[in-house]
Amino acid sequence: MRKRTLSAATSFAVLVSSAALVAGAAGHAAADSSKALPLSSVGDMVVDGVHRKIFISDPYLGKVVATDYAGTVLSTVTGLPGVTGLALSADSGSVYAAVPGADAVVALDAQAVTERARYATGEGTDPQFVASAGGRIWFGYGNGDHGDIGSVDTSGAEPVVTLAQDTELNYSGAPRLVSSPTDPNAIAAMSSYYHRFLLGTYDVSTGTATRTARTAPDVGSVGMANDLAYTPDGGRLITATAGNRHRVWRTTDMAELPSYPSEYHGTAVAVAPDGTVAAGSDAWYDPDVFVYRPGEMKAVRQYDFPNTGGSSGGDSLAESALAWEPGGSRLFAVTTAVSGGSVRLHVLDQPTKSVPTVTVKAPATVAVLKAVTVSGTVAATLGLPVGTPLTVTRYDADFPKGKAIGPKKLGAYGAFSFTDTPTAAGNVTYRVTYPGDATHAYATGTALVKVTPFKTALTLDQNRRTVNYGTNVTYTATLGWSYRNRVVEIWSDPYGSEPKRLLKRGTVNSAGKLSVTTRMTRDTWVTADFAGDTRSGRAHVGSTVYTRAGLTTALSRHYKWSKIGTIWYQTYHQTSDPLVTAWNNPYPGRKTKYELQVWSSGAWRTGAEDYVPLTSGGMAYFAFDGDGAAGIRARIRTAYVDGTSGDNVNTTVYGAWKYLNFTR
Repeated sequence: MRKRTLSAATSFAVLVSSAALVAGAAGHAAADSSKALPLSSVGDMVVDGVHRKIFISDPYLGKVVATDYAGTVLSTVTGLPGVTGLALSADSGSVYAAVPGADAVVALDAQAVTERARYATGEGTDPQFVASAGGRIWFGYGNGDHGDIGSVDTSGAEPVVTLAQDTELNYSGAPRLVSSPTDPNAIAAMSSYYHRFLLGTYDVSTGTATRTARTAPDVGSVGMANDLAYTPDGGRLITATAGNRHRVWRTTDMAELPSYPSEYHGTAVAVAPDGTVAAGSDAWYDPDVFVYRPGEMKAVRQYDFPNTGGSSGGDSLAESALAWEPGGSRLFAVTTAVSGGSVRLHVLDQPTKSVPTVTVKAPATVAVLKAVTVSGTVAATLGLPVGTPLTVTRYDADFPKGKAIGPKKLGAYGAFSFTDTPTAAGNVTYRVTYPGDATHAYATGTALVKVTPFKTALTLDQNRRTVNYGTNVTYTATLGWSYRNRVVEIWSDPYGSEPKRLLKRGTVNSAGKLSVTTRMTRDTWVTADFAGDTRSGRAHVGSTVYTRAGLTTALSRHYKWSKIGTIWYQTYHQTSDPLVTAWNNPYPGRKTKYELQVWSSGAWRTGAEDYVPLTSGGMAYFAFDGDGAAGIRARIRTAYVDGTSGDNVNTTVYGAWKYLNFTR
């Protein structure tokens, strides 16, 4: 399956939870890149090393685009309906394009990227593939029932087209053509359709294609044949066909030789001057390109192209869309998205280098200042010898840019192991890196260890104390041992809608204490917080102080004071209505409770009680009718009752009794 490697940023967290072993795998070591192209389809690709251009044909839009080696479009030639096969002339001055929609082969100026000449091949010929050899342009034409080879001789005053160069072989589909890298008068042809597979070689030195070898009649069907390429010595041909392999044929007698393993739908093949083979397949969920070093049949490198479209599978490698950089080591590939994506040029920077996979393992958690053992392996298609140096770097809160703790040496079977002691709590990343060499790319892997800090003691006094409204309360936080940080914050979070606020932030004194005084108006949750440091854990503690509601009660409209026993009464004529004025500290929807008791039969007995809404300022005014009350003694008080006075942001409080009596 497709993998992506993300660079992990070093992060700091003081308190962390446990996690499973973390293993890091190598990312792409080289600067591979890709760029979208203004194409809808891909017919063929050819690389011009003289002008450092890449030419790609688009049959659907009928055009050829020329890009630089980074994929930047330099020029476009249009008016080429169905253009498919491309070939570079021997002197790199022209690019030949097979244009079936115009029954022509078109010569493009490789430097100016303009149409230089158009050679008609005959009505209904539909030329699809081209090659340059023997001083002529060779083209494959035909259909699924019959395909043949034609040529264009441009040496005279007028071009001369010759068709039916090998009617006997009867290719299935217009044959794909390729010229030999060692013999300027040799070409090879291959069926392009799946009805039957035919592969032949030709001597074209006389201007006529003289077949020199062909595959046996009983070779059987190999499905669609999408590309072919000579090896640098001209002694073998490699074909991209169906099956989980790229087949190899000896050019002298077309005997089949051992194949290169690949994926099922072979689409492209490219061979570098040193014999390195790039075998390409259209594999949605498997690797798309396999690179084989000269003389080896095990891939040194594999590529799996990502998905840029709307399907679940990866982008498809286009037919005949692999090519090596002339005189360089880079590999060019063109892909098409299966659905809703783009055609892209991929530049593969170090395809012949083995990319090691660095796997790093470490315990999920460890305590700070405790030794941890980190181990792992380095695996590569080309093995690394014992003693190969590895760079090890630790990233933590003390060293966010990394601290070198290597180098370490590779042991037997690609294994490594080392011990380290983390000095900072939080997320600690160990990065193990192989720096690369002539045959191996740079590779790195990481493992994350969550280092737990020392536990920090923190206390806060005043918990569960109850005070009156408006009381000043002093809170003291006490911090135990910590490594570096000695700063504590004290926060107040009153009940109700009032927001949490910072009371004080400061460094504790030599006794580890920090104090702050605040005026209490509501029940309040006060907290002390310590943020921790690279060795000391974060700490949080809380203290609740309950605050009784503010309350006052007053009687008015009496005409005198009277003392009965030891109690002073406010005395009213029975024609007066005593007025009660009450206050509680205000809160939305708050009510004050009153209780009225009457002296009867030697005891105080409840006469009435109720809740009266407060104004926005916390005031309540209510009166009692004194008519006919002569001789009655009474008392009244108001109260705030937590939970029944309309809210619960204060603690219950009852006011003092106010005494009154009535006369005539």
